[in-house]
Amino acid sequence: MAIGFVLNFMKYAIIFPGQGSQSLGMLSELASYFPVVKEIFTEASDVLGFDLWTLTQQDPNALSQTQNTQPAMLAAGYATYLALTYKHNLLPVCMAGHSLGEYTALVASGSLGFSDGIKLVRKRAELMQSAVPKGVGAMAAILGLESSVVVKLCMDYSGRGIVEAVNFNSLKQVVIAGNKEAVEATCQLMKTIGGAKRVVLLPVSVASHCSLMNNAAVEFKNYVDMVQFKQGNIDVLHNFDTLIATDIDDIKSKLVAQLHNPVLWTSTIQAMHNMGVEKLIESGPGKVLTSLTRRIEKSLTVNAILDPTSIEITLKEILS
Repeated sequence: MAIGFVLNFMKYAIIFPGQGSQSLGMLSELASYFPVVKEIFTEASDVLGFDLWTLTQQDPNALSQTQNTQPAMLAAGYATYLALTYKHNLLPVCMAGHSLGEYTALVASGSLGFSDGIKLVRKRAELMQSAVPKGVGAMAAILGLESSVVVKLCMDYSGRGIVEAVNFNSLKQVVIAGNKEAVEATCQLMKTIGGAKRVVLLPVSVASHCSLMNNAAVEFKNYVDMVQFKQGNIDVLHNFDTLIATDIDDIKSKLVAQLHNPVLWTSTIQAMHNMGVEKLIESGPGKVLTSLTRRIEKSLTVNAILDPTSIEITLKEILS
């Protein structure tokens, strides 16, 4: 792999999307230009025991299943990053990933081996899916309300079940999760009492990042403890507290905590801005994080890596 000489005049960070950004046929154009894309999916397929690339290109039902989506998104985000860095050794200020994307950031930073990462997120997905029986859990996006209002209305819910604010995605987009009955009832409160502009039930059965995942987190810790991590070459901001881990044990602790605690994405983007970051590069399929960033901090520019042209444009902007 050729390594180009790097001149960094712009401070930038690289961010990785999580579950929900997947799409059938993702990375097909990148794969036709960069052999490393197929190579990464082949490596993931060898670990999983099935053809992950074919699944992402031809099987929408399988791709939508959590236990397949998570390793697929890790492979997609990392393959995109390798395509971006194919001829250039980039030096971002830091990295971060949204939920599952945090694992991609750790792999890209050199903190977690790719094969170990695939095994770990597959197990993570299986534990999340088994933690809540099908039809019992739910998630919903609340649009147009301050996060403090969403948190209060969740706390005010007095019916059966659990409902919590779990993804602080932008200044006025918060995702709630919990038992289906409690989530649906709280959605009504968001509209009638809170005055939410829009409430969207998400097409998922896993209630991610809430206390329904407590038992899954306990079991997941056993698997995290068996994986070899190291201090990466690039700092990673973690979802749990928006901080950089101080050591290996701290990395592991934050990953376990992330499973049953909120994703603090708004605070993560604000922390990057406070570190002097001027541009974010979204490495992976879709533009979800690009859209969210523009709602959090308008002074940040964002490039989504979707094809060879977007790679060329991005490299020109950050290296010239």
